[in-house]
Amino acid sequence: MKIDTNKVVSLSYELRTDGFDSALVEKTQDDHPLEFIYGLGMMIPKFEENLKGKEKGDEFQFKIEASEAYGLSNPENIIELPKATFERDGSIEEGLLVKDNVIAMQDNQGNKFNGRVDKVGDETVTMDFNHPMADKDLYFKGKILDVREATPEELEHGHVHGTGHHH
Repeated sequence: MKIDTNKVVSLSYELRTDGFDSALVEKTQDDHPLEFIYGLGMMIPKFEENLKGKEKGDEFQFKIEASEAYGLSNPENIIELPKATFERDGSIEEGLLVKDNVIAMQDNQGNKFNGRVDKVGDETVTMDFNHPMADKDLYFKGKILDVREATPEELEHGHVHGTGHHH
């Protein structure tokens, strides 16, 4: 069966960002594969496009340009905030405001964001709210482990269900 719309795809992969032989960023194992329903928009569109038509047992290797993956950094997503923003009960937690530390934050409307500490000043903290993979090309290598029809229930729920239980 070929990968196409509404098929459940199970695959293992390795992800790198500086070429196919660069340092490993992420890896799945055959016994804990990535599973998704093809065509529901849950994956990067170019990722799905590169898998279309492949079958169980096929290996793959492809690159996705940064602009078609997680996008390019937006300078408007780098914001300077008053240090007081990070205070809880009048003090700032030890080790919180360290360069490259990722902090879960929330805006006035209750939207949640992860921000990376870029710079800590005397009165302000510069936070980068761009996606951590922004500006990075993605290099995928892997193998298709299985392709099957999605069940009506999986399609209704919009995600893959495991054998005998809900994922």
